[in-house]
Amino acid sequence: MQDKKQSLSQEETLEQSRRSGLTYNEAKAFIARTTGGHNTDIYSDTDSEAVREKNQESMDNRKS
Repeated sequence: MQDKKQSLSQEETLEQSRRSGLTYNEAKAFIARTTGGHNTDIYSDTDSEAVREKNQESMDNRKS
């Protein structure tokens, strides 16, 4: 009887979880896909021009 009760409780828990919406990882993936990187440059102290130059140097070195 205890196994049946425990099994039912697990099934109920899983069903409730399925109905509750996104999982934590699904929510993180959704947020990353839909908002990641948009208008975040105001929070960064990275010199974007220096990064572009370094990337260009790297690409030039590959071609050589």
